[in-house]
Amino acid sequence: MTPEFRAGERVRVRAVDPVGHTRVPRYVRGHVGRIVECQGRWALADDRAAGVAEPRVEPVYTVAFAAGDLWGAGGHEVTVDLWESYIERVRRDGS
Repeated sequence: MTPEFRAGERVRVRAVDPVGHTRVPRYVRGHVGRIVECQGRWALADDRAAGVAEPRVEPVYTVAFAAGDLWGAGGHEVTVDLWESYIERVRRDGS
């Protein structure tokens, strides 16, 4: 799987609530962030937690979020490492 996103692109974290374990923190679900960099390809943590014998391998990205967007206050950024299936591209019109 070739990385779909590049540094600087805006992405939205999918607002999911799956049954079982996920590494998508609730505080970023549905929020828009900026790709900082790709960390390489890693086995999907959700699959590993579920005991999948051959977990999917996906690019993992460091994504930066404005703290104010997440918690309503703070002038700094918060970075979270997210697998590619957790995020989607934000279009220029914001959708």
